[in-house]
Amino acid sequence: MMKRFALAASLALALAACQDDNLTRGSTRHLAPIPPATMALMSTKGMSKNDPILVRAYKKESELEIWKRGSNGKYALLKTYPVCRWSGQLGPKTREGDRQVPEGFYSVSPAQMNPNSAYYLSFDTGYPNAYDRSFGRNGGDIMVHGACSSRGCFAMTDQNISEIYAIAREALSAGQRGFQFQSYPFRMTAENLAKHRLDPNIGFWKNLKEGSDTFDVTKEELRVAVTNHRYVFNADESVASVVAQKSAQDEKDVADLVSKGEKPVKLVYHDGDTHESFREALANVSGVSDTKLGFVSRTEGISSGPRVVALNDSGQEKQEAPPTALAFASMREVPVSQPAAEPRQPETRVAVAQKTAPMAAAAAASSTSETPFYKKMFSSVTDLFSSSSAEPVAETVQVAPTPPVKMAPAGKAIPQKRADAPTGVRVATAN
Repeated sequence: MMKRFALAASLALALAACQDDNLTRGSTRHLAPIPPATMALMSTKGMSKNDPILVRAYKKESELEIWKRGSNGKYALLKTYPVCRWSGQLGPKTREGDRQVPEGFYSVSPAQMNPNSAYYLSFDTGYPNAYDRSFGRNGGDIMVHGACSSRGCFAMTDQNISEIYAIAREALSAGQRGFQFQSYPFRMTAENLAKHRLDPNIGFWKNLKEGSDTFDVTKEELRVAVTNHRYVFNADESVASVVAQKSAQDEKDVADLVSKGEKPVKLVYHDGDTHESFREALANVSGVSDTKLGFVSRTEGISSGPRVVALNDSGQEKQEAPPTALAFASMREVPVSQPAAEPRQPETRVAVAQKTAPMAAAAAASSTSETPFYKKMFSSVTDLFSSSSAEPVAETVQVAPTPPVKMAPAGKAIPQKRADAPTGVRVATAN
């Protein structure tokens, strides 16, 4: 009975996905301190727990980064966390129920932090933002939370969401009004851009790259606006110039990769993915799990990662030759019914002559207007039946003496008798 109840509860959790029902009200897990090891890491990087934070997430790599502003006023990477589960495909979220994890630039305020989450702990990413609304996109409750189950969310392990939540809580408590959440389809490298250059979302992704490049250059929180269905990143002229130079170099690197044969591809996910560090564990998880990951949604297909689809120059999936055609082509070259030929031993002249003598007789009886049949078959072999001085017949075949030819009276032909050949050998004579 208890087992059935646990299964039903887990299924309800999977169906609810990122819709948080505050099922753990009264819990104190949101008060857990930042782990000592992470506090020590902050110290070595010139950071404190009160400094502002910024979050960057990457779907393809299944990673989430926490950046912190140091004493120099610039953001630096504090720590990278593996994402246990995200759902959908690469590309933006467009509607309620599409299981897509949003891509873009969002903001998380203290009100979006949920200490009583049904998914251990969570915070709302802020989807839809002004950019999403400009396209009429709907949906909501898109979160970063615990429990390795996703329906449009970044799902972390409970241990990692506890640490991330504590870092965000301390920064917000110290006066940060909201932290920026940057969500990307993949790391904006030349290799990724070359591989995905024919994807329908490439224009949108290049717009996201403008923001990524601006942050990489300035290491400051982005000032984001939306104009004409595009993200606009307000920066002074000197920053814009450096960003343009970086973008031009990246485009050159992409062109170099393409010229060296980098093929365009499309990644097709069964339903999102997981970080490589969890792949082996998730391969053995089904429904309710007793592993440290807890319940895992839709485990089928994620243990092996996405399917890589090769694209042609038009961005369409390449069509491979049908297997039957390949098999037919192979049969034409090497018939299946014929066994491989065994090596042949060289034959003596006598043996060859013994085999070919009957064919020579047939050739003599045929029309002389065509090349004799035996010569067609043994074009690469010296004429064994020639009586020339170069290849005398006597060297290869013993022939009985031929009786003198009788002259026939006028108007009457005398039949010519065949010579008796030695046993096993027949020699054709001209008629």
